[in-house]
Amino acid sequence: MASELPPQLVNIEKEVCDAFKLLSTGFQRLDKIKDAGRQTKQLEELTAKMREAKRLIKEFDREINEGSDRVLPETAKLLNEKKQSLIKELNSYVALRKTYTSSIGSRQELLDGGLHAGAARGAHVRVASTMSNQELVEAGRKQMDETDQTIERSKQVVEDTINIGVQSATTLKGQTEQLGRINNEMDTLQFSLKKASGLVKEIGRQMATDRCIMFFLFLVVAGIIAVVVVKVVNSSNKHGQAPELPPPAARRRLLLTRI
Repeated sequence: MASELPPQLVNIEKEVCDAFKLLSTGFQRLDKIKDAGRQTKQLEELTAKMREAKRLIKEFDREINEGSDRVLPETAKLLNEKKQSLIKELNSYVALRKTYTSSIGSRQELLDGGLHAGAARGAHVRVASTMSNQELVEAGRKQMDETDQTIERSKQVVEDTINIGVQSATTLKGQTEQLGRINNEMDTLQFSLKKASGLVKEIGRQMATDRCIMFFLFLVVAGIIAVVVVKVVNSSNKHGQAPELPPPAARRRLLLTRI
């Protein structure tokens, strides 16, 4: 398989494989180390090797991307499969490091707890240094389970808090809508008041106009009454005067006619 790869990729793959061999050997030695301090130091060295392997895999991927246009599709597929294989192997070492880190941490906590509890409980406490790796791993898993339970309780508290927040937001939204409706009603009432004020002013103007018309009508009626009174007075004066006598010639004719 290596002969089908470009020379640069072959060299990078060789470096990654060498790093993986060192990691495998280092983890095998880690099982034989009983001292927690030495185990921690060994894990730090293995972590540095894993960082180097990760850097080489990234360089491997970059070389694949840069030369993708110069290789056949079958070769490109082969390179991607090789990259995924390297990543998978590196992830297995990362998971193994997490397991050992948890085991060492649990052992250290048990040691510290044993020292503090030894003064109180005496011989009833089992010293962690006498426990096997399997027992320490089991103790670490138990502690991880307790931590998971604590996390689940914290998640429940967060969910309850979120639900309360949602309810508060819903209530606030309803109050906001109610305030909006009240505001609209206030606007409608203000518009109605303005309209009523306009009608009152219009009615006042109409009443003033009606008063003017009534005043003019009163003047007309008074004038008519005055004219009628004057005519009546003049007519009465005419009826009160003596009738005029006819001239003398007319009187003589009247007398002859009577004879």
